[in-house]
Amino acid sequence: MMDNITDFLDKHLSTPMAKMAEQRHLKAIRDGIISTLPIIIVASMFMVIAFLPNSLPESWGFTQWVITNQDKILLPYRMSMYIMTLYAVFGIGNSLAKSYDLDGLSGGILAELAYLLTIVPSMVAEPSEELLQLASQHPELAEYLDQVPLGFQMPMLNLGAGGMFIGILASFFAVEVYRLTQKSGFKISMPDQVPASVARSFEALTPTAIVLLLVSAITMWLEIDVHGLIANLITPLITASDSLPSVLLLTFLNSFFWVFGIHGASIVGSIARPLWLVLLEENATALVSGNAVTNIAAEPFYQWFIYIGGSGATIGLAICFLLTRSKYGKTLGKTTIIPTLFNINEPIVFGAPIIMNPVLMIPFIFVPLLNAVIAWFATSLGFVNPVVASAPWTLPGPIGAFLATNSDWRALVLNVLLIILSVIIYYPFVKKYDQQLLKQESEENTIE
Repeated sequence: MMDNITDFLDKHLSTPMAKMAEQRHLKAIRDGIISTLPIIIVASMFMVIAFLPNSLPESWGFTQWVITNQDKILLPYRMSMYIMTLYAVFGIGNSLAKSYDLDGLSGGILAELAYLLTIVPSMVAEPSEELLQLASQHPELAEYLDQVPLGFQMPMLNLGAGGMFIGILASFFAVEVYRLTQKSGFKISMPDQVPASVARSFEALTPTAIVLLLVSAITMWLEIDVHGLIANLITPLITASDSLPSVLLLTFLNSFFWVFGIHGASIVGSIARPLWLVLLEENATALVSGNAVTNIAAEPFYQWFIYIGGSGATIGLAICFLLTRSKYGKTLGKTTIIPTLFNINEPIVFGAPIIMNPVLMIPFIFVPLLNAVIAWFATSLGFVNPVVASAPWTLPGPIGAFLATNSDWRALVLNVLLIILSVIIYYPFVKKYDQQLLKQESEENTIE
């Protein structure tokens, strides 16, 4: 019966989903966004430091120093995570070009060009004569006008997560144009004696001209607001992703795929990560701007409250294996507890194993779902701050939860409580599995 179910799921769901995750365009999105994670993580730490005074005594000298220099501390964040799409686009173009056996550097540059051409600078008008006369009578107004920059200005919001989907589409368009010009031979080819780097530059002239003319014609000459159009289309999708049903569905799929030997996080992340990043960047921007932080289901929410110890919330499983009586169980617990503490759970997932294990697959699926429900309501009811930062994923759960929620000690407590709950739920299943292991070891010793 189980074999029939496994074969059916593998044929009709698992295998198609795994193939979809490896589709070149989805893979390019995953590669491009993952390439920005070091920037996002480090930039998040600057934001955490800038808002530490919210959780530190005001009498401390360090607290006063942070308050005084908060704007300067936030500058690295504004030039990194705040404009994350600018970095992600290059990675997407590079990955997609390489998947076609094209030059990755040229693909990344063309993608960046197409994306930046969708962001139309706005002209800041010079002050009128009436305003200048008024400023001559009011020194404060004059000082303010002196600080207002003139000329063209870039709409920075479109460089951040708000422009992510346009960035993805622009990358696809630019690289596909590059591919077509190479495939059709509609390019400038140089003799073999010319250095490769110079030859690549000339080969990229044709796709560069096509991309520049077409995209600028749409956005700058026809004045079509592509960012506004896409925003109207994806807003319902982003809103839907920040809901409890969406969280439960993605959490279930992650565990479900793992049970059948497929990297669930890779499949789910490939599809959902662009939406998660939009939610996280909106939260970070709201915090920096002094507005209410409202999004719940950004990626760190999954990391620090659902997948504690890795997919399946396996920190509880590793602790339970330390309490087993079988030789294999104890050894597994001792060798996997440290990696799992730092959210590296492949040793326990494949060592237990979780895959196709009729006993352990039940809590592996159920525990993250229960964590998701508890953490969702704890956040939505205001018991815990929403996540605003992406802490390094290898941090122990309580520390990561504390940093990701703007130094909220209640998040640390919630993380610990969820770990305890996972131990309680995993324990009876591990105990039953331990009895099976003891029986097997006893039979092996009898045979010997």
